Amino acid sequence: MPATPPAIEIAPPRATRREWVALGVIALPCLVYAMDLTVLNLALPAISADLRPSSAQLLWIIDIYGFMVAGLLITMGTLGDKIGRRRLLMIGAMAFAAASVAAALSTTAQALIATRALLGIAGATLAPSTLSLISNMFRDERERRIAIGIWISSYSVGGAIGPLVGGVILQYFAWPAIFWAAVPVMLLLLAVGPFLLPEYRDPEAGRLDLGSVALSLTAVLGGVFALKQAAEGHVDAPTWVAAALGLAAGVAFVRRQRRIAYPLLDLRLFGQPRFAAAICTYALTSFAMFGVYIFISQHLQLVLGLSPLVAGLCTVPWALSFVVGSMLTPAIAQRCSAPRTMVTGLAVAAVGFAGVALVDGPHGLAALVVGMTLMGIGMAPVFTLGNDIVISSAPPERAGAASALSETSAELSGALGIAVFGSMATGLYRAGMAGQLPAGLPQEAVAEASTLGGALRVAESLPAPLAEALGLAARSAFVDGLQAAAVLGTGIMVASGLLAWRMLRPPRAPGGASATQPR
Repeated sequence: MPATPPAIEIAPPRATRREWVALGVIALPCLVYAMDLTVLNLALPAISADLRPSSAQLLWIIDIYGFMVAGLLITMGTLGDKIGRRRLLMIGAMAFAAASVAAALSTTAQALIATRALLGIAGATLAPSTLSLISNMFRDERERRIAIGIWISSYSVGGAIGPLVGGVILQYFAWPAIFWAAVPVMLLLLAVGPFLLPEYRDPEAGRLDLGSVALSLTAVLGGVFALKQAAEGHVDAPTWVAAALGLAAGVAFVRRQRRIAYPLLDLRLFGQPRFAAAICTYALTSFAMFGVYIFISQHLQLVLGLSPLVAGLCTVPWALSFVVGSMLTPAIAQRCSAPRTMVTGLAVAAVGFAGVALVDGPHGLAALVVGMTLMGIGMAPVFTLGNDIVISSAPPERAGAASALSETSAELSGALGIAVFGSMATGLYRAGMAGQLPAGLPQEAVAEASTLGGALRVAESLPAPLAEALGLAARSAFVDGLQAAAVLGTGIMVASGLLAWRMLRPPRAPGGASATQPR
């Protein structure tokens, strides 16, 4: 009987110049999306002076954008699979440009809140549409990882230059100019996107389940709101109601996805160990990163006394380390396999977190900058390879939903990290400040001193010896919280590395060798 000839494995097509140019085009709106998360903070004093918002309105101006993005990512990912990822991206770009114009023309706080919400809805289309398009344009595994590295770098660069660009714009123009800056980028995407970007949709897509949309939006918004409130110390009735509502909606959402024919979230993906490991590792990394990052700016300015410009420059190496790490990851993974690269990166990140814990030493600033840089280099492989594993594990027709799930897990775990790390640091700060406030202070001053910034403001009204003692105690208590957060982050990185190593290893053949070559 003649032997069966071995199957010939056809290599996936290589990307052409058109795909690489298209990648640059879709990276631009991602950069603008990341800038929009950071650039507004610099304009808040000017907005407050011009629009006179209440304190609650000011918080909504800041938060509503991130709320809407987090709540609609899964919906937009599934919608892109249904109507076409390029079409959704073009609709989102058009809406983002229009909402930016409306935000720039806002004359009341209510109008700015509404337009920021519209920006968030439009922004929710960008991440899942662009990442799933990358999976269509770059079929070769190594090229796809390079493309995802560039995609992630665009977010890092956008977050890093956001304050710088905002500062330059506000130096010469009024605050509405920060919104006008996004319009040309979106118009460029609208002009060249239809010619450069491929279209892809699920040919067997079912009807978009509006009940699932409502439940997912309620679950995410309720959860994020409760976490942010808890992080700010507002553990009151509205916080508990939001948490309970979000949890109930989340449970109902999961049960509904098991019943309907075309779910918003395909839960069968979690049955794949690689997919589950990538999502969990990505979420844990975001949890630790956001949890520590909230302390960095305050430490640089309020503890070390650096100016905002110098403090901003000190964080640039962290952002650049993400870019460098993202660019090096594909080449390293090609030589060492994806699991080994991710585990090594998590080990480097653990060293970085441990370095941040040394901020109270004689070379505290150097330890902080070096530690942050190592954190960025080490976490970049998790972001790059984690997203690659997520979109390559999902069926091509559900790549949009899978990429949206990846981003949603990062958003939720980041908010959870801020709440958990913030609550832990607040407890340590209050314990460190116990008995440090001078007797006879008004109740308002005691309440204000519950934060580092507030304690330093209270110190300004005290005699010099008392002011110096109070400032020293407040800074010391804050540093205790930062060090505890860094130690916790170190432990999370070690646990994430063990999880990734255990779940991403290829199965063993009966003879003891790996059944498949590690990717």
